[in-house]
Amino acid sequence: MIVEVAYAKPDQQRIVTVEVEAGCTIEMAILRSGIVSLFPEIDLTKQKVGIFGKHRELTDVVGEGDRIEIYRPLIIDPKEARRAKAKKRKQG
Repeated sequence: MIVEVAYAKPDQQRIVTVEVEAGCTIEMAILRSGIVSLFPEIDLTKQKVGIFGKHRELTDVVGEGDRIEIYRPLIIDPKEARRAKAKKRKQG
């Protein structure tokens, strides 16, 4: 079956199509795609993964046509970003 593995940085993104066997886990598909060698900063022990925007575990099994996404760590907490933006507008 065919799945895609996606990773994006602010300045570049990559989607790798890979053929995997039935019962393949997310982690196995990521490793088979070779995307970790393209982006050595990927650390699967720390980064979250998902399929079509929904959080999943590395041990979850993939299905035909799934797009596996590797998420970068957040630089700033979204709540803090909203607070800072609101404060800046208020001071404006």
